[in-house]
This record gives sequence, C-alpha cells and structure tokens, in this order.
Amino acid sequence: MLSVDHVEKFYRKGGMFSGERQHVLKNISFACKQGESLGIIGESGSGKSTLGRLLLGIEKPDHGTILFEEQRVQNRRTRLGNISAVFQDYTSSINPFYTVEQAVMEPLKLQMKVPEDRKSKLVTLLHQVGLDSSYLKKYPHELSGGEAQRVCIARAVATEPKCILFDEAISSLDGSVQIQVLELLKSLRNIYNMGYIFITHDIQAAAYICDKVMIIRSGQIEEMVDVEHLKDVQSAYAKKLLQMIIS
Repeated sequence: MLSVDHVEKFYRKGGMFSGERQHVLKNISFACKQGESLGIIGESGSGKSTLGRLLLGIEKPDHGTILFEEQRVQNRRTRLGNISAVFQDYTSSINPFYTVEQAVMEPLKLQMKVPEDRKSKLVTLLHQVGLDSSYLKKYPHELSGGEAQRVCIARAVATEPKCILFDEAISSLDGSVQIQVLELLKSLRNIYNMGYIFITHDIQAAAYICDKVMIIRSGQIEEMVDVEHLKDVQSAYAKKLLQMIIS
C-alpha cells in the first residue's frame, strides 16, 4: 500500500540566504501493507513529524520516492479519499466557526451526492466515535479535549480511507482519555479495515495499537520490529526506549 524508498530531507539553516542545510531525514526506506498499523517512534527532533508531513504530501522529499498504491503521494488525486490525518492540536484542527455537523460533513460532501445519505452517515460516524446526535450543533469551544479529538477522528474516517496518519494525536489528552481513544481506534480499524501510521513518542501507546514499530533516531531508522518481538530489539538506543514496557 505505502512504499517509502531512500527518502532524504534537508532544511535550510540560518535564513533563506544561508547555504547551510540541516539533514533531517537520512535514507528512510520502509513499506506498509494494506490494513497494517505502523508505529513511528522517536524523541523530539528525531524527524518523525517531518516524515509524517512527507507521507501526507504536505512537503516533498529532496531525494527518494513515496508511493501510495504505486502512485506518488505528492499527487493530490492519490491522497484524495485514501489518506486522512489526525493531529495533536485538535483546537486548531476544527474551524472554530463550524459546528460538529459542518466539520464532519466537509469530507462527506466529496464522497456522497445525496444529502440524506450524508446525514445518515454523519450520525453513524458520531455514534462510532462515542458521540450522540446532541453534538451535531455544538461548536469546538463547547467540547472537551477528548470530544474534540473524537470529532477529528470521525472526520478522518468519513471517506473510509485506506490509511490514517496520527501525528501525536493522543499526547495532549489526559491519561484516561488516551486509553478511551486508543480503544476507539482499535475498534474503527476493525470496522473499516484501515491501516494506521501512528507517530508518537509514547512507545506504550504504539505497542498497544500497532503491528510494527519503527524507531527513528537523528533522522535515521534505528530499528524496525514486530510488536510481538519488541523484547528482542538489538540496538542499545531501542532497548533504552523500550525499558518502560519490557519490565
């Protein structure tokens, strides 16, 4: 489904007239199959969010290719209806002047022609993320953090994409709410047979929801391992990150 081949990314340092460049991603290659969930783990500054932007086509790699079903991900047609995203900052992810109904209806309008069908699908989506019809007319400022993120998830699921990228999507939520959202994501994945790219610094959350974990350090892949073999990681850095869940 998703193929990343020898991807490199540089950013200019010291302003637009500086010739100095920072090498943010170095020779990144991996693949994800249909319906697979991959956790991308790394500390702040490791390059994981930059990689996320490349996977979403928000930025282009300086070298290498990123293909989704053998088409370049930078092509909007490739992504449309196939790849969605949920970000950390749910407060800025929803237009503050939109109701919940308007926010979730946006992607549905691209997919469904009949208004009655869209409304029915909207109500179904809300129920699937644990919200009832009373939320339809609410605005973002009337929602808790967990409720707002559930709305973002409903919107991401609306087009029934083949892949959803989550960039630190639960890190700003309280612990108990994080667990609820992780359970929700597990349930939705089973319903829609979607693949997840789960970018996080929380290795416990990734281990809970993912099939594989890719550990990034200083812009490079340190190690890739199936979740059931997490205890068998080889590198000292990976072992250090995993200490919290192997005891």
